[in-house]
Amino acid sequence: MSTKVADHVLQRLREWGVEHVFGYPGDGINGLLAAWGRADNQPRFIQSRHEEMSAFQAVGYAKFSSRLGVCAATSGPGAIHLLNGLYDAKLDHVPVLAIVGQTHRTAMGGSYQQEVDLHTLFKDVASDFVETVTVPEQLPNVLDRAIRTAYARRAPTAVIIPGDVQELDYSPPTHEFKMVPSSLDRSSWTALPSDDSVRRAAEILNTGDKVAILVGQGASGARAEVERIAGLLGAGVAKALLGKDVLSDELPYVTGSIGLLGTRPSYELMRDCDTLLTIGSSFPYTQFLPDFDKARGVQIDIDPHMVGMRYPYEVNLVGDAKATLERLIPLIESEERGREWYDTVCDNVARWREVMERRANLSADPINPEYVARTLDPLLPENAIVSSDSGSAANWYARHLTMRPGMRSSLSGTLATMGCGVPYAIGAKFAHPDRPAIALVGDGAMQMNGLAELITAAKYKDLWEDPRLVVAVWNNHDLNQVTWEMRAMEGAPSFLPSQEIPDVQYAAFARSLGLTGIRVEKPEDVEAGWRAGLEADGPAVIEFLTDPAVPPIPPHATWEQMEATASSILKGDADRGSMVRQGFKAKMQEFLPGRDKKGD
Repeated sequence: MSTKVADHVLQRLREWGVEHVFGYPGDGINGLLAAWGRADNQPRFIQSRHEEMSAFQAVGYAKFSSRLGVCAATSGPGAIHLLNGLYDAKLDHVPVLAIVGQTHRTAMGGSYQQEVDLHTLFKDVASDFVETVTVPEQLPNVLDRAIRTAYARRAPTAVIIPGDVQELDYSPPTHEFKMVPSSLDRSSWTALPSDDSVRRAAEILNTGDKVAILVGQGASGARAEVERIAGLLGAGVAKALLGKDVLSDELPYVTGSIGLLGTRPSYELMRDCDTLLTIGSSFPYTQFLPDFDKARGVQIDIDPHMVGMRYPYEVNLVGDAKATLERLIPLIESEERGREWYDTVCDNVARWREVMERRANLSADPINPEYVARTLDPLLPENAIVSSDSGSAANWYARHLTMRPGMRSSLSGTLATMGCGVPYAIGAKFAHPDRPAIALVGDGAMQMNGLAELITAAKYKDLWEDPRLVVAVWNNHDLNQVTWEMRAMEGAPSFLPSQEIPDVQYAAFARSLGLTGIRVEKPEDVEAGWRAGLEADGPAVIEFLTDPAVPPIPPHATWEQMEATASSILKGDADRGSMVRQGFKAKMQEFLPGRDKKGD
């Protein structure tokens, strides 16, 4: 039997080491589906409930494995559905390949059913590489280049294959004019800055007395080097949300997340430092970085297109974080620096941890959402993979979960799209079937995407060596993050027709699928709920009934800003009384004396 184009696509994916393709069937990829049948489902086709979820699963797989994520969809509507997940990959710099069907070549340009101009559709999201295969000889070069580009530029790419081309007999490119051969090898490489730029960076860092380090996901392969240079500089280390798992939060000088969802010590670190070293992060919110006239800056980033645009850095080192730090560290002066700055940073971190503990233990109606995250923290398995959805749950993830060595975590950092938490966790389970995955999700995101993807989890749970996939739902009947943004930024009370969402029995739905479903309605049952989910012999949904009036107070919030928010609430917010009480109680925790001062 002859080898079809579709057969060669799957063969080439296998040769690249691709083990999973996340997709949804449709007649635009019928040729590929038939080839999967002939190939004994290798690489394994993972069926989602929606093409957007396939793209999110590919992103989660890539984020947690550092390997290429691959998704597949039919032409027209299927291709369109991929876009949100692919934009998530583009903005978070994740290697993903989309394989997309198209109507037959004979119908193209004829306003045929499901015909969409896919080149135009994908030209932005897959701007680094998008191509249509029109003849078999074109295939190896197009597919190989799409994969190489995705890896090299940490970006989504797209290969479009019309339905009739999928079913053609495959023939490789020949040694002739206007034929483009291709080779499979992807040798490793490392980008390094010049010696002169490294020397200039060291001179700046050596003059700093109050050094702050900001790390993002680009520093994930340089944990030991970041710890080493932080120790030499006596620096505090703040983390962008995508870099939450770069360093252990148990280190006394790690101040935690930065930004609106960040911590007070990270805000103070940036406010008071005189030198900033940014490693592998393009954190966009300049107002959370040092004032421009107060600190000198050095940046390390592997992407020359992403340097020098968040802060007026004096030196931009373009290179791999680990390799660049290995060159920089020997130039850092090793003589003992004054410990006053380091001690201040550590004291601020210790105090913040006390504040967060007190906030989590405040009473609420019925459950304090911070308490839910705080209770999970000591129960997290040492090899856990944690995904957070967008929304107010991301606040509690950012502030209350202690990342320890061996743990992994992520979220939609730049696109901040809703609905990625559960599919990320499913992608993680295929990347690491021997590790537990935990998705932290608000009820809005759960209704948007999570409920349907529980069906996917139920379908594939028997393939995972460790079958635990715990989905925690903060059920407060409110699109809470936007509600608080309206109050704080627009000075407007909650608009119930847009913000109030139906009460759904999430745990009961999980049980209807044969999964573990736990509903927690009282604070005293929160720990038992977490333990039951983490000890389940398969996917579990834990539904926590939480109070929407507990405010996600920004780390830099002043009493004046709190008063402005309260004023907007008093204009007529349906929940104004409880919000004023909860906000006042939460803010007050920053002004209470520490335990050491109370002697308890």
